[in-house]
Amino acid sequence: MSNEWKEPVKAGAEAGEDKSWKLLENTLLAGVQEQRRSRRWGIFFKLLTFVYLMLALVLFSPLMDMEKSAARGPGYTALIDVVGVIADKEAASADNIVASLRAAFEDPKVKGVVLRINSPGGSPVQSGYVYDEILRLRALYPKTKVYAVISDLGASGAYYIASAADQIYADKASLVGSIGVTAAGYGFVGTMEKLGVERRTYTSGEHKSFLDPFQPQKPEETQFWQGVLDTTHRQFIASVKQGRGERLKDKEHPELFSGLVWSGEQALPLGLIDGLGSASSVARDVIKEKELVDFTVQESPFDRFSKKLGASIAQQMAMWMGFQGPALR
Repeated sequence: MSNEWKEPVKAGAEAGEDKSWKLLENTLLAGVQEQRRSRRWGIFFKLLTFVYLMLALVLFSPLMDMEKSAARGPGYTALIDVVGVIADKEAASADNIVASLRAAFEDPKVKGVVLRINSPGGSPVQSGYVYDEILRLRALYPKTKVYAVISDLGASGAYYIASAADQIYADKASLVGSIGVTAAGYGFVGTMEKLGVERRTYTSGEHKSFLDPFQPQKPEETQFWQGVLDTTHRQFIASVKQGRGERLKDKEHPELFSGLVWSGEQALPLGLIDGLGSASSVARDVIKEKELVDFTVQESPFDRFSKKLGASIAQQMAMWMGFQGPALR
């Protein structure tokens, strides 16, 4: 009878232990769920606070700009930065530069405009747009002078733009010039032959694929493309000559249009620039208005917020919804 009595006791003890473990497990799971729930709400309120602050910044930034404008003196120098590659959709696009120029010229307090350039060049089309707009605004506002100031680099399309200014200044070590046109690519015909790869191209025009790097060059197409580049180069030269006039020593130095670059110190006697100086020195000593006011088109706080939010919203939302790694490590 003792054996028959002990067996039920053992089974009852095991059942009690199972209940204890289940209770402990449920307690731990409830704690983890509560931590996750608290973390989600914490992230939600942090995001809500961030959005609130950004909206407040967007709403009040115009008021701050008005206060800054009211605090400015009776006259100042407009500063417009041309930084990076000159191309569509870039910071130094024609749309951005032209918008900055128009805003500066239309401001009655602006006594002169400084284009602060640090660019290797870029699209001849975008540079041409800016060049033409500078000439138009100079004719429309003859009392407002435009000064191009090259910092580290003002080459190719950047010098194209600078040549439309009334005067060009640079540091003695700046790189200036590169009046030329380039179009580069690669040819993989030999590589494909070695690999045994056949290129199959179907076009509706005889020369539609003449820039295809996987096909051999044809002399007549190479000559045609060179003609396009030469035409663009002539346009570039004509614009620089129109902008610089007799100051340019191209008759004594025909290599000015060869695509070479010179330091600011070398560029001065060649007529590529008019003097050595910086944006602040030109504002102070040439325009006689040392206060610089930045007219460069800037991203709005909302745009900056949208980009940052777009980069992080997926991660934040995933954390908020609980799609993350284990909470216990």
